[in-house]
Amino acid sequence: MIKKVSVKMLNKTKIFTTFVRNYSVPKYGKPGAVKYEKVTYYPRHPDHQDPPITPSKLLMVKLVKPFPGNPYWDKNILTQLGIASKGREPVIVKNTPEICALLWKVKHLVKITPIKLPDPLPNLEDLGASYLHDNGTLYITPKLDPLRVESTDKFENDPKKLESLRIGEKLRLQWMSGNLP
Repeated sequence: MIKKVSVKMLNKTKIFTTFVRNYSVPKYGKPGAVKYEKVTYYPRHPDHQDPPITPSKLLMVKLVKPFPGNPYWDKNILTQLGIASKGREPVIVKNTPEICALLWKVKHLVKITPIKLPDPLPNLEDLGASYLHDNGTLYITPKLDPLRVESTDKFENDPKKLESLRIGEKLRLQWMSGNLP
């Protein structure tokens, strides 16, 4: 009876100590490792494929921490990037290794967002207006045809146009004079 209790206790302590000491099994030497330069990646599933990555050509950089109070080397980098003169407005920079090295040094001061360009880039003749969203998406609206612009201007400047203020004023005056139809 004593021997069975000690075996049970031994099993419980073995489970407890192995759980604590071997939180995760070391994966060194396991097959299926993918090496990216200095990083070794062990995928969860053996048939896992990384999606193809196409890096963005442009980055939107926005200052999120205050400019004063930082060391001079951080301020120099922010002025090189053009962020110091713009304040909290976003700055567009190229995605090059030199710029990325500068951004890495001030990553604690800025928010970096890759810009998603539309797939077929429009020509300059077709470009009407553009809008850069906070999430980095660039929206481009096509140029309006001249007939549509002319008809819109004609409608807005038409003296016979019925506006809510004009209709309300006319009805109020008719009500005051007692001549409502």
